[in-house]
Amino acid sequence: MPLRYIPISTPVAEQLRKGGKDAYGNLPERQISDGDGVPCRHCLRNVDADEAFLVLSMRPFTSLQPYAETGPVFMHADNCPAYDEAVRPPILASGRDFLLRGYGSDERIVYGTGSVVPADEVETRAQELLAMADVASVHVRSARYNCYQCRIEAA
Repeated sequence: MPLRYIPISTPVAEQLRKGGKDAYGNLPERQISDGDGVPCRHCLRNVDADEAFLVLSMRPFTSLQPYAETGPVFMHADNCPAYDEAVRPPILASGRDFLLRGYGSDERIVYGTGSVVPADEVETRAQELLAMADVASVHVRSARYNCYQCRIEAA
């Protein structure tokens, strides 16, 4: 099954870069990357050392409901192209494992789908989850801090 890796949308990224507020109504914080562990959720690549990035709260859901988690994410402070490839994005090759969780079309967790998987098994586990009738998308999160990385859907 071919997969699509879905980043923060370009309109949302542009809004945040132009002073738009994050999920908690705060302005994103601007920092400089040390080059280690700063994955951009728009281009799905790491922010290189000495590059500016934004720290902001994000709720990767369209509805407000109990399963709509909000948490911190990073994004390049300057323009970067939205990720649009069918291969595993660079930020998912830089960690050793990730938390994957299936969500239904109602954006609620499908119980029994959450598991920590090694980085080289992300695609296989995402395909298994997306083959389930009640799973519409898969969220990839940091296995250590639970930070949202990206969403995966069937292509």
